[in-house]
Amino acid sequence: MSLSPDSFTRRTLLLDAAMSGACAVLLVAGAGALAGLLGLPEALLRVSGLVLVPFVGLLVWLMRAGSPSAVGVRAVIAINLAWVAASAALLFSGLVDPTPLGTAFVIVQALAVLVFAELQIAALRRTAALRAA
Repeated sequence: MSLSPDSFTRRTLLLDAAMSGACAVLLVAGAGALAGLLGLPEALLRVSGLVLVPFVGLLVWLMRAGSPSAVGVRAVIAINLAWVAASAALLFSGLVDPTPLGTAFVIVQALAVLVFAELQIAALRRTAALRAA
């Protein structure tokens, strides 16, 4: 059984919300412990986690809609791509001196967010194609 376009879109939003929520909890609750391991400032980790909280709220709100709006999903894609760009900028800025584990952490989470953006783009395209048919 194939997923309907709206179901596929909601599932991509759900996966993004689950992972973003888990990261928010990890970053807020574990900022102190992670700072030393990652070589990233505790405040940066904690604020990053707090920034994810309203984002998770947006994802849940869109996911619960009968048919997630294309405008809302595009906003999520834009936010995800901005997060990826900010992650890359952080590593190249010279403002932080992460440990090798910290560098890997930033790269892996940015790649995961990029995958979410790609899935959401695919969901929008699939929805548009099926509605046009």
